[in-house]
Amino acid sequence: MSSAPCMWMRGGTSKGGYFLESDLPSDGTARDTFLLGVMGSPDPRQIDGMGGADPLTSKVAVVRPSSREAIDVDYLFLQVVVDQPIVTDAQNCGNILAGVGPFAIERGLVPVAGEETDVTIYMENTGQTAIARVPTPNGAVSYAGGATIDGVPGSAAPIPITFTETAGSTCGALLPTGNTCDMVDGVEVTMIDNGMPSVIMRASDMGITGRESREELEANKPLKERLEAIRLQAGPIMNLGDVTNKTVPKMCMVSIPFSGGAISTRTFIPHRCHASIGVLGAVTVATAAALEGSPAAELAIIPEGKRKELKIEHPIGETTVVLEMDEKGAVERAGILRTARKLFDGMIFVQ
Repeated sequence: MSSAPCMWMRGGTSKGGYFLESDLPSDGTARDTFLLGVMGSPDPRQIDGMGGADPLTSKVAVVRPSSREAIDVDYLFLQVVVDQPIVTDAQNCGNILAGVGPFAIERGLVPVAGEETDVTIYMENTGQTAIARVPTPNGAVSYAGGATIDGVPGSAAPIPITFTETAGSTCGALLPTGNTCDMVDGVEVTMIDNGMPSVIMRASDMGITGRESREELEANKPLKERLEAIRLQAGPIMNLGDVTNKTVPKMCMVSIPFSGGAISTRTFIPHRCHASIGVLGAVTVATAAALEGSPAAELAIIPEGKRKELKIEHPIGETTVVLEMDEKGAVERAGILRTARKLFDGMIFVQ
């Protein structure tokens, strides 16, 4: 039996294990085998591990001190597939990111700097940088507070996260084809990457209203087959290669807002319908909604001004994205509010 120090945390609307890189096997194959054991994969129930039988609760953050200038820590996100023996770094995760700042402070990688401590994080998956502002009253991380996010019961301390240099972080360009709208498999789509490679299309073009529940959409086999057909064609066009066994691009169907937001979403990640929407997925959808000529822009309600707050509706609520526009009307910076909570800190054991 092998073991490693581990902190289990809720980050945003996800949950997973946070490890120091130095506490995991240095060999990539051995590390992945260990993490499959941590989660109990492959098994739909993940009964022999800590995973929660859902992609949103089968995630890992690997953190180390950074040698990069003006960066505090490097963060590698790993998705442990529930029912297959796969550990992938093909995407980022902005929800798990929410716990990286607190974890770095708790592990002594970043000193407390007052009532709030900024942690500058380099995201290894995509080469992006994020700044997380962590509440640290009385010289320690505080998880208690009045901030709420849809998809998480109760309230917690707010952790504002600002992203920089997100455009094209995985695909090489914000719009890999150079177009705000392309036709794939007879459907108008925006293929876009502002932190999360995504294919965005009208819900109506996929035969749904966009108000369906997660359960309804997951039971819609023809819809899932159509989405996968589009995804497999979009992958190479987006410079992602063959995406058959990859978790990107995400597939997002958009419709007019129903609850006072900017736009409504239903997202497949890529084969399960997301209970809400990922942080960087929300940033990417908000960016698409601000692009004239995109399917999302046609349906969205966009506020005026250089600083725009867009409430991105999803099956269980909404996620607010703040876009800062440059003089030409392009997205210059994006931010989002998340929360996190430490669940346990100790040793994790693998058979």
